[in-house]
Amino acid sequence: MFGLLAKASSIITFVCFLANVSDVHLIGCNLGRDLSGRNLEGVDLSGRDLGGADLSGANLSGANLEDSYLGGANLADADLKRADLRGANLAGADLKRADLSGADLSIANLAGADLSNAKLAGADLAGADLSIVNVGDANLTGRDMRGANLAGADLRGANLAGADLSIANLEGANLGDAYLTGADLSRANLAGADLRGADLNIANLEGAKLWDANVRRAKMSGADLFRANLEGANLRSVDLSNANLRGANLRGADLRNANLEGAKLEDADLEGSRR
Repeated sequence: MFGLLAKASSIITFVCFLANVSDVHLIGCNLGRDLSGRNLEGVDLSGRDLGGADLSGANLSGANLEDSYLGGANLADADLKRADLRGANLAGADLKRADLSGADLSIANLAGADLSNAKLAGADLAGADLSIVNVGDANLTGRDMRGANLAGADLRGANLAGADLSIANLEGANLGDAYLTGADLSRANLAGADLRGADLNIANLEGAKLWDANVRRAKMSGADLFRANLEGANLRSVDLSNANLRGANLRGADLRNANLEGAKLEDADLEGSRR
């Protein structure tokens, strides 16, 4: 019996060793923690514990990583195109320069992850936790990030043009010089966010919370700020020309040198604002 078990174990080990091929189901395999540069294209790693694993440069395109644990894993330069990462835990993971094009990251935990210079074209980030994440200079054009948690995230210089950030939590996020033209930020929480120099032209900020946000030097021409909460916001020298500020809360806001030409201010609350 012992001999049979040993033989079976050897066979499993051999199969796992040969897992450097695509479309392999790896349940029961002990992959170890060093998988750098491996070809794991299309493999099923759903629900697997790969915390702290070295997957740098690995080919995981089309892989199933749903609900897997990748906390603190090294995925720098990894190919994760079209990978299924729904509900995966990637907290603190290194995803620098990783290719996540077309990947499904909905409701994934990316808190504290490093996504600098990662490719995210076509990625689904709806409901993902991106709090205190580093996304510096990432291209997030048109991404679906509805309801995503981006509290305290570093999004300086990020391209978020046309992105859906409705109902997203961006409290305290750094969006300095970010490109948000045409983005949907309706009902988003931007309280205390740093939006200095950000391009918010024609962005939808209807019902957004912007109290105590620093919007100095931002471009908000034609933006929809209907009933937005801008109480105490720093709007000094901001271009608000033709913006819709109907019913907006601008109590205590700093509007000195702001361009309000053509702006709609009906029913706006300007009590205590500085102009």
